[in-house]
Amino acid sequence: MKLNKISAMFSDAKSKSTNITIFGATLTAILSMPALAAEPVEQASAETNDIEVIAVRGIFGSLKAANLLKRTDDRIVDAIVAEDIGKLPDNNIAEALQRITGVSIASDFGVGESVTIRGVSENLILLNGRSTAGPGRGGINLSDFPSSFLKTVEVIKSPTPEMIEGALGGTVNMKTVRPLELTEPLVAITLDGEYADKTENVAPKFTLGIGDNWDLGSAGTFGASANLSYLDRELRRDEYFNKVDLQDNIDIDGDGNVDDSGGPNGKYLRKTQTTAEQKTEQRERTAYGISLQWEPESAEANIYVDFNGTELDGGQSAYSILDVGGSAVARDDSYYDGNGQLNNNDLDGVLVIPKTWSDFTTSESTSHAIGGEWFITDNIELSAEYSLSKSKEKQTANEFNLRPIERTDPTLDLTTHTSTSSFYSGSGIPGYTYADSGMLTNPDNLVFREFFHKTLETDNEEQALRFDFKITDIGVDFVSAVKAGVRFTDRDYSANRFDLKPNGNTLKDSYKKATNADGLYSPIWIDNPLLSDSMKTVNMNNSFDQTGVAGQNDMLTYNVYDADRLQNTEETYALVQQMLMGTSYAMDGSLADNMAEDSSAYKEISEKTSAIYAQFHLDFDDLTAVIGGRYIQTELESSVVDSIDANGNKVLDTGKNDYSDFLPSLNVTYTLTEETLMRFAAAKVMRRADFDELSPSLTIDNSLVTGTQGSYELEPYRVTQYDLSIEHYFADGGIVSAALFYKDVNSFTQTDSSCLADSSTVSGQNTTEWGNICLLDSAGQSQGDVNFATESQGLAYVDTQKAAGQTGIVIDTDVNGGSGSVQGLELGYQQQFSSLPGLWSGFGVNANYTYADSEQPDGNPLLNISENTANGQLYWENEGLQFRLAYNWRDRYLYSQAEKRVQTVGALGYNVFNQNDPTSENYDATVGNNYREARGQLDFSASWDINEYFTVVGNVVNLTGEPIEYTTELGSVWKYSEADRRYTVGVRAKF
Repeated sequence: MKLNKISAMFSDAKSKSTNITIFGATLTAILSMPALAAEPVEQASAETNDIEVIAVRGIFGSLKAANLLKRTDDRIVDAIVAEDIGKLPDNNIAEALQRITGVSIASDFGVGESVTIRGVSENLILLNGRSTAGPGRGGINLSDFPSSFLKTVEVIKSPTPEMIEGALGGTVNMKTVRPLELTEPLVAITLDGEYADKTENVAPKFTLGIGDNWDLGSAGTFGASANLSYLDRELRRDEYFNKVDLQDNIDIDGDGNVDDSGGPNGKYLRKTQTTAEQKTEQRERTAYGISLQWEPESAEANIYVDFNGTELDGGQSAYSILDVGGSAVARDDSYYDGNGQLNNNDLDGVLVIPKTWSDFTTSESTSHAIGGEWFITDNIELSAEYSLSKSKEKQTANEFNLRPIERTDPTLDLTTHTSTSSFYSGSGIPGYTYADSGMLTNPDNLVFREFFHKTLETDNEEQALRFDFKITDIGVDFVSAVKAGVRFTDRDYSANRFDLKPNGNTLKDSYKKATNADGLYSPIWIDNPLLSDSMKTVNMNNSFDQTGVAGQNDMLTYNVYDADRLQNTEETYALVQQMLMGTSYAMDGSLADNMAEDSSAYKEISEKTSAIYAQFHLDFDDLTAVIGGRYIQTELESSVVDSIDANGNKVLDTGKNDYSDFLPSLNVTYTLTEETLMRFAAAKVMRRADFDELSPSLTIDNSLVTGTQGSYELEPYRVTQYDLSIEHYFADGGIVSAALFYKDVNSFTQTDSSCLADSSTVSGQNTTEWGNICLLDSAGQSQGDVNFATESQGLAYVDTQKAAGQTGIVIDTDVNGGSGSVQGLELGYQQQFSSLPGLWSGFGVNANYTYADSEQPDGNPLLNISENTANGQLYWENEGLQFRLAYNWRDRYLYSQAEKRVQTVGALGYNVFNQNDPTSENYDATVGNNYREARGQLDFSASWDINEYFTVVGNVVNLTGEPIEYTTELGSVWKYSEADRRYTVGVRAKF
């Protein structure tokens, strides 16, 4: 097989011998690392006796090979090779990528799932250079694709015209091994057991990789490889959070004088709506990859077929305790801290709402392709590929909620059970007690409130066809290659929602709406024989064991509906149907009979793109460059339901938006010395808005309090970026590098909020969290201003406004805004101390640091950008033994804006939510800002090669058990979150 694709990485260097050495070493490295790490390839021809052969085996071998890929690429690229991903603690692709300079990750349940590159989260995930499909725009979730399938992962920070558009920070390109690249038959098996310390569950993880190729003589060469992966995992996340708002200063010492909190605008921070939520996730993943490849005897062409798929079945079950209301009362031990927050206080008149949540998701993602290369002559190559990527997901979401009502006979006068709660500050989450010790456990106080059930379905499919043409000799000395090509895509996306609505309504507040035959309310208390067997008392002995608890906390012991039963939706429906039998909320028919489609949430998007590019590879001895441009046209149609016809069919209203972009780019490499390279890159990049942002359909929460709405008129993000870097390679695989980067974002989107008038709020809106409900100036008239009730007005006032039709739904809409920027510095260092004597020669270090400064139009930093990020790996390996400590740290960053629980807290202390109207006197761009505090995580791994066939591996992820804290603009902690430590032990075999 001709190696045009690989050799294309190299320009004709000034020094032929240097170039041959680098090429040979890199080529050997690539071809000796099939999906599950290969043995060394021991070969040397007469022409390459002096070539250093790198076996991609061990930590140092993989880091060294990654450096060679970085060194020989025309772009600004970092890479990880198969052994590095395969070596724990980085069995997860996202967790492996966080070791790369400029890369941070987002995690869910402590597992990395997506990356932020140079502070930007709008990136692109490719598989063998082609796009992948997930529920959204960016591609497959990195935690869903098995790392064992891959030979390399590239993080490309400076694009070239041939690359698919859509990445603002960078492109992650996952590469699998091609069968004809295998130098020997491969059979590799891995069996791991992963222990999660919160769920105390052991998860089996299994992978199998096989491959070989066969010389068929005159019929050519045929190769095949296959991978299979299975995972069945259970994890838990504990979260504890409050709503925080600003109130006027109060007399905390009881001397009759108002005390100064030191907070902005003469106010103090007050915590209410205390919530404890413990959620367990079960995820079963099966993935496969099959690759077939053939080339004729002449080796002048090759054809390949790839099949990749991932199936997920999993659910999340959660218990959530929320207490609401109450007036702040100072105690003898009350005080204001440095942030103006009131500590050690009581809340008089709180009520509690125990909830059980259950989500069950099934999804299937596939990425298939057929393509080939034809080497028309020695210097002309034509390639083509057709790919089909699909993602289909169905989510089932359930809630079973309780309400504190004092036990009584059937009546029309129900009494809410309230108590006084007490905060106690200290190390960890606050202590929290109730004057009524049975607030969350006494069956005399808790009744069935409501049962919600909904299903959400999304389908995302992309067909792509591309043709590429390459000439390596056009007769001009300084032009080493010319590439050109076209790519066409056809994307179809749809989403819909169905809700349980017997008799046209949800079962909201059935305890005070469902009447018996006498017309009286007859709530179901939790010790009712119909319900009692389905209730459970939760008291987990390892709750918040990482954060710690400041004394007794009554919210960690509670009675709730069993989440395992809730996951069986049919069973829970039958139970609720029996409970409501004979009442005005009685349900006839099956669950399916009572499901109603929410036509206002229906989305249908069709997107077609056409792209053409040309790029020139220039060679001026010490200076090489890739220059060119990519032109893209986008045609978008976004449809929502306008009406339902007499036959029950949807009548769609379709909006259209067409736009085009020209994306020039330049990548220049200057060879200062044989060991030192200087690079400069400049490019324009674009990213289309996510599908939810492009649909004007309404997505409203179950409580009819908040919602979102998109717009098909959104223009894409557009960024102009510049990079300047220097790389010095030394010793045996060592590198010191520095890079400056600047991104000018000239097409931001920003969120506008409004108050939507909707007649359904009068009977269906849940006013429990009354502080989040917007108020209308006039009934039935939506408005741009978002106003909320004051503390003195309270719940009673909101209920009065609701009855008058003057409460609305806060709708967040993304619109195109102004410009902003990201600029920063990256530093990297890697070295193995092989010159040290004896066992010391096995030590090595890999460290990097990123500084990023950003600003968006309202003056806030961009989301998810830490100003300072650092990664470090210290490792030692010798004769089959390997140990590694890996540390990742990033400082405080803006996690979200307009966060509902802190939406009135801003730097100026107005206690009013106004991010939308800069002309208003109470405008504060920082209101509702939510920050994730600085955090570091230490991971450990070890392995031992028993012999040439078997290796024992082990690791710990989050070795020291580091929790996460979230703070307001004023620096007070409002949310704590923590997930499992994960311990893995396993065996790997290769034959």
